[in-house]
Amino acid sequence: MRHIAVIGSGPAGYYTAEAAQKKYGEDVTVDIIDRLPVPFGLIRTGVAPDHQSIKAVSRRYEKTALGDNVHFIGNVTVGKDVSIEELQSLYDAVILATGAPNDRALEIPGSDLDGVIGSAAFVGWYNGHPDFKDLDPPLDGASVAIVGNGNVALDVARILAKTEAEFAGSDIVAHALDRLKQSKVKKITLLGRRGPHQIAMTPKELGELGHLHRARPVVDPLDFPEAGADVLLEPGMRKSVTHLRSFYERAGELLDKPVIIDFDFFAMPVEIKGDGKVEKLIIEKTELDKEMRSNGTGERYELDCSMVISCIGYRTPPIEGVPYEHGRGRFANADGRILPGLYCVGWARRGPTGTIGTNKPDGFAIIETVAEDIGTGGDKEGRVALDRLFAQRGVDAVTFRDWKKIEEAEIANARDGAPREKFTDIADMIAARD
Repeated sequence: MRHIAVIGSGPAGYYTAEAAQKKYGEDVTVDIIDRLPVPFGLIRTGVAPDHQSIKAVSRRYEKTALGDNVHFIGNVTVGKDVSIEELQSLYDAVILATGAPNDRALEIPGSDLDGVIGSAAFVGWYNGHPDFKDLDPPLDGASVAIVGNGNVALDVARILAKTEAEFAGSDIVAHALDRLKQSKVKKITLLGRRGPHQIAMTPKELGELGHLHRARPVVDPLDFPEAGADVLLEPGMRKSVTHLRSFYERAGELLDKPVIIDFDFFAMPVEIKGDGKVEKLIIEKTELDKEMRSNGTGERYELDCSMVISCIGYRTPPIEGVPYEHGRGRFANADGRILPGLYCVGWARRGPTGTIGTNKPDGFAIIETVAEDIGTGGDKEGRVALDRLFAQRGVDAVTFRDWKKIEEAEIANARDGAPREKFTDIADMIAARD
């Protein structure tokens, strides 16, 4: 019997567990350990609440979780309740699937002012992550700047721009919806260091901006190359750029919408100013060199705003005793191998790149690597020994059956039309289980 511990219950963790089930059948046990009492990681607290079709992938993970040889162990902090070294002594393989939940820092002067918020924090706030439930984003100003040209930046802009009615059917948490209803924001500026042909925005997410009830996307046609250059783009990118061009072409029919989502291309934030809080963002115009890298031109201008949301990427949090690549924000590894018996998968392995689905082949690949290394397994005890350790330390672990009770309570607490009302406090989650 092989005993495998997976740290992290998001997409990478569950795809890895699914791969182990298919590889070994009944001759494996997989324990999925998570800091929170609730599973599914990014699907629960990262995917936008108005994208319920994407969140539905959790049903696939639940099928894996309900297998006899896969066990969810929530409310357990690795490094506090149990160490990596201890897990390695109990399991044939320990696989880090912790994702990249920490914001990459916006390293410019003034980034420590109140009102500068990372996207992980802001997205976590409206998605009900316990770590960010007390975030108090300043929504009383007329203008917000979003730094980044990827899908997360689009999600943030869309959430800020939507009306209450447009959140019907979503699982945005009540505290965020209440604050957004009172928002005074009328202008949302999306800053990108490069141009329309270099965005990392997908067609579906861009297309949604053209159908918002009260908001209109604005682009400057002078930022675009000749239309003929679009044919050189790969199909998905070409569709995205077509959406951007259509925003300009449809500008006249959208004029009656009071909220503006302004795409400011070739724009690099260089400083944030304010008396204790965000008041102005200093921006430098950029240009592209032959390698399509952006370089400052020296030309600067100011943008009045009360909040700056940084959507420039994520980092995997280090774990004591695990080699780490600080430059890349991920665990140091060679094709997923970190140390003997210790592996990583997903964003923890490759950095924050790819889609949710990218984690599936990654999970199956790491199980093949593990299979090469551990053979038929050894004399490790796995979950039996872990439970003994938790009993000695008074660790109150949450099972998947407990999670289903928490989920039932969230569904029962939902407002009309919503699929659930998430608990945002760990103590409330535990109470719902009991």
